[in-house]
Amino acid sequence: MWWYILIVLILPAVLMLLLMPRLLPRLRAMKLGQTIYELGPKHQQKQGTPNMGGILIGGITALVLLLGGLYMLIRLRQPVFSLTHPLFPLLFITLGSMAIGFADDYIKDVKKRHDGLSPKQKLIGQLFVGLVFSVYCYFYVGHDIMLPFTRNTWDLGIFYIPVMTLAVMFMTNSANLQDGLDGLLSSVTFVGMLGFGAAVFALNALPGVSEISRSLMLTGCLALCGAVLGFLKFNHYPAQIFMGDTGSMFIGGMMVGVGMLSKCQFPMLLFCFTCVMSSVSVMLQVGYFKLTHGKRLFKMSPIHHHFELCNMTEKQIVRMYACVTVLTSLLGIWMMSPFFAR
Repeated sequence: MWWYILIVLILPAVLMLLLMPRLLPRLRAMKLGQTIYELGPKHQQKQGTPNMGGILIGGITALVLLLGGLYMLIRLRQPVFSLTHPLFPLLFITLGSMAIGFADDYIKDVKKRHDGLSPKQKLIGQLFVGLVFSVYCYFYVGHDIMLPFTRNTWDLGIFYIPVMTLAVMFMTNSANLQDGLDGLLSSVTFVGMLGFGAAVFALNALPGVSEISRSLMLTGCLALCGAVLGFLKFNHYPAQIFMGDTGSMFIGGMMVGVGMLSKCQFPMLLFCFTCVMSSVSVMLQVGYFKLTHGKRLFKMSPIHHHFELCNMTEKQIVRMYACVTVLTSLLGIWMMSPFFAR
């Protein structure tokens, strides 16, 4: 098993290092650069930096997940095209979320319409992806979710579908909001999903989460970790390329997909803690602004821009977020430990 884990982790990083140098010149030639607005911290030096690097993050991760999943299913003599295992549902939520992000990037960067998809169009797309995936989980995974620090689950019944549909929308948007500094989302994704994958694979006594499901989720987590690790070579400060909504929404789809398939929605919030707090900071900022008629809780939201305006450098913020993710991931693993093999 160890050789499989190493291949799934290393292969995406190698593919990224081989393919990105070929993609970058083409994106520059097509002038698919990021537009920087004057509303926040001074990032004007990033104007024109190629965007849509998430095409490779999503493409490589999905390819490795598909090949690794097929190998595992054939090796264990499991039916390839079956809803009893989550290979294709996991590909659906990740690639479906990625498609929404790609459409937004395409409109902004290729069509040069700076608003991208309208909020209504994004909402409809996310609602569709979230609803389909939630219905799948309701029937084939179960409508109960793990309760932290216990060996019990909480049955949501029919309310599972609307609640989890909202969770999909929340997590994909949270990952999108987190992608605001060079290397930020890539770094926290590597740390958080590495811990989440290991913890999910260690689950043992959770009804509805089979061994093949755990193995497929581990494959998805490790493939994403390898892809973002390779991407960091080009995305760390000063970034040569950004992942765009294409990559961030793919990452959000993988986060919430693994969380729902493993019934570990509560621990998911810790493995993806900084992404969650990006959304929470925006909601707090908007709510406080309305309640106080114009006052601000933070200098700017999402909160990583607040830290920038407090004179922290991008590198310092990224390191801080990565360290926080290590700590919250350890807490998430502890939260899941009652269901580990004994």
